[in-house]
Amino acid sequence: MPGAPEAPLRTALTALRARLGTPEGFPPAVLAEADRAGAAPAPPGIDATDVPFLTIDPPGSADLDQALHLSRTATGYRVRYAIADVAGFVVPGGAVDAEAQRRVTTLYFPDERVPLHPPSLGEGAASLLPGRARPAVLWTIDLDADGRKLVADVRRALVRSRAALDYAGVQRQLDAGTAEEPLALLETVGRLRARLEVERGGISLDVPEQEIVRHDHTYRPTYRVPLPAESWNAQISLLTGMTAAELMLMYGTGVLRTLPAAPDGAVGRLRRTAHALHIEWPHHVSYAALIRSLDPHLPRHAAFLQECTTLLRGAGYTVFRDGDLPAAATHAAVAVPYAHCTAPLRRLADRYASELCLAAGAGQAPPEWVLAALDTLPARMRDGSRRAAAVERGSVDIVEAMVLADRVGDLFDGCVVDVEEHRPTVGTVRLADPAVVGRIEDERGQPLPLGERLRVRLTHADPLAPHVRFTPA
Repeated sequence: MPGAPEAPLRTALTALRARLGTPEGFPPAVLAEADRAGAAPAPPGIDATDVPFLTIDPPGSADLDQALHLSRTATGYRVRYAIADVAGFVVPGGAVDAEAQRRVTTLYFPDERVPLHPPSLGEGAASLLPGRARPAVLWTIDLDADGRKLVADVRRALVRSRAALDYAGVQRQLDAGTAEEPLALLETVGRLRARLEVERGGISLDVPEQEIVRHDHTYRPTYRVPLPAESWNAQISLLTGMTAAELMLMYGTGVLRTLPAAPDGAVGRLRRTAHALHIEWPHHVSYAALIRSLDPHLPRHAAFLQECTTLLRGAGYTVFRDGDLPAAATHAAVAVPYAHCTAPLRRLADRYASELCLAAGAGQAPPEWVLAALDTLPARMRDGSRRAAAVERGSVDIVEAMVLADRVGDLFDGCVVDVEEHRPTVGTVRLADPAVVGRIEDERGQPLPLGERLRVRLTHADPLAPHVRFTPA
């Protein structure tokens, strides 16, 4: 099936960018300040360039936030996690800082990326590119033989990555048993940390993600199932974020990523959904344990997992200071306090979290520019996150509508993955091919068969009003 042609798609995406107020480029003053900062970064006090770090990112990535090195100790494992030291390049209150406050996050469109920082920093001087000495915020976390944290340290250091790897290549090395020990330990430590996640009641949803791929000047939606290596790498990031949250809470000033526990009504709705999908959920089995027992490749299980994502809504940022700790400090999916601190090239809040952790680790007061921004940071991040979500959904809607524009009336095989609670004739259908997720309504008034395969007819696909609609055939 043909994809969406490049030229019309770019026109539609340009309109989407205008509608969402997406920044078009960096002002000259911002670019000039970034160039000056990148040419003369402040040297860290510690030289860790002898540690053979590596990065793992999607192919073609140049904004490399994290580099890792894993090793064995006499009693367990040592995790070294280097995070790009963005604060070492950004002058508080300067032109680059002001532009980052406006952008908040990097935005991802199918045809281009709108970065948080100018390329000379985000893809250059501040990025942990291989073979380049770079200032970093270096976390050193020692684990016992079961993967539990023993001690942790954070400080500024000069690091040098030895290799820029991608997830597929890492997975091949791990599957073939050809990975050298620092990389092979990613699976070992990742599995240990995943086991501890189960123990504490944390949740990682393994739901196939919808994404847009480019091929021969066309774009198509597709489903991508995360590789095990991505999950293991995510466990290292989670470990760092949990350690950062713990450190800031001990210090009394910080910024957390929080998610309230799901209300009883939401869990009750999930139980009704599980019953409708013929998924057994005994009362003695926890929600987290049930999630791990499901296979996302099975239609009924995939439908239930899709419903479970509703419990992850409502995440936000919580700030605290001077020992006045928040009453709700936990991220419900992580099951402990957690902080965003590992992606400062792409997310504004992480720069502040790193500075707070460095201050806490050194027993010093945080910089004034950090304290001055804390109170407004949650609202700024909320607005930026909403725009990022609108970009993602809007981009997918446009590509779906273009791919299906000339197929109104055609039949497709799909699976009903969601049904509205009070309107069982309305829901969401996921097609197998093309990888489209759209609204479905039974105009005959019949309830939709949740979790069941269904032959559907396309009733609407207009690139100018980019939403696709289906009805049971």
